[in-house]
Amino acid sequence: MARPLVILDRDGVINYDSRDYIKSVDEWRPIPGSLEAIARLNAAGWRVAVASNQAGIAHGYYSEADLKHIHTHMAAELAKAGGRIDLIVHCPHSPDAHCDCRKPAPGMLVEIGRRLGVDLAGVPFVGDKASDVAAARAVGARPLLVRTGLAERTAAALAITPAVEVFPNLAAAADSLLGAN
Repeated sequence: MARPLVILDRDGVINYDSRDYIKSVDEWRPIPGSLEAIARLNAAGWRVAVASNQAGIAHGYYSEADLKHIHTHMAAELAKAGGRIDLIVHCPHSPDAHCDCRKPAPGMLVEIGRRLGVDLAGVPFVGDKASDVAAARAVGARPLLVRTGLAERTAAALAITPAVEVFPNLAAAADSLLGAN
């Protein structure tokens, strides 16, 4: 039997988000309990992938190399908690690029499914914005929202997607996923 997969947004789900973007390792701060939640999922046999819009690259706020340093740091902090991320994909484009990878477009999720050899139907995707919900629905995944992102973005998502399961944070979403298996 294939190991189950969960897909996570990064900013607002794993780490605190910022209207000014997360531009460096110093600005990346994990949300309490998020790294441990990923480790619990891993320990239960789940694979974890991340799909993250990173328009700050297109805007020139940080580089691909800076993003790689942030992800290397995130992986090291996650390893200290006993967890790992199997795959990270990101969209470096600005919203006005109209690419097929930037959420709400499903391109990053399609890439994750292809690279991991997974049919995304029913795969949980944990996000904090309406764009995460739309991307999940576009591929038949199961959207879950957390309230740890920027409050107004999450409130806007809830206003247009009232039927989505909502959790206070990633730890609570992981608890629900682990209880369901």
